[in-house]
Amino acid sequence: MITKIFPFAIALLFLTSCQSVRVVADYDKTAPFNSYKTFGFHKEGVDRAEISDLDKRRILKAIETSLLEKGFSKSETPDLLVNFFTKEKQQVNIYNNNFNSFGWGWGWGGPYFGAQYNVSNSTQGTLYIDLIDTKRKELIWQGIGQGNISTSVKYKDERINEFVASILGKYPPKFDL
Repeated sequence: MITKIFPFAIALLFLTSCQSVRVVADYDKTAPFNSYKTFGFHKEGVDRAEISDLDKRRILKAIETSLLEKGFSKSETPDLLVNFFTKEKQQVNIYNNNFNSFGWGWGWGGPYFGAQYNVSNSTQGTLYIDLIDTKRKELIWQGIGQGNISTSVKYKDERINEFVASILGKYPPKFDL
């Protein structure tokens, strides 16, 4: 019974871990976070992001929506400039799907015995969101989200929204007491 449940539990853990976005944030402890009320986008920085224009627009829309929900207003003379950039890498996952079970068959040199493995590919993405104080001209907050990204157009909006919401969920920072 345990041998039938264990592979299912591992597969479920693998699938749910792929869905989450791991987030870290760093900030300037001297920044006056309560005084920031408006935002704008750092056009030159956004233009340098090495992703498609469609994905840039998706990310910009998700950031704007999230900041508006937090009570910010978009402005031509903002308190904060928002910049973002991305990184991605291909990840190859190899695992034994039979747990101590071995397969057999005929090969070039006769019969063989060996473990059966599954190989899957995924794309690991990282989204950095920077908030820059326009008066001080300094980075005051950075949120970084990392997780699997979808290349399917059907799920891109949903996944980008999840990344942005998870990252900006760490803003404003909760100060250590």
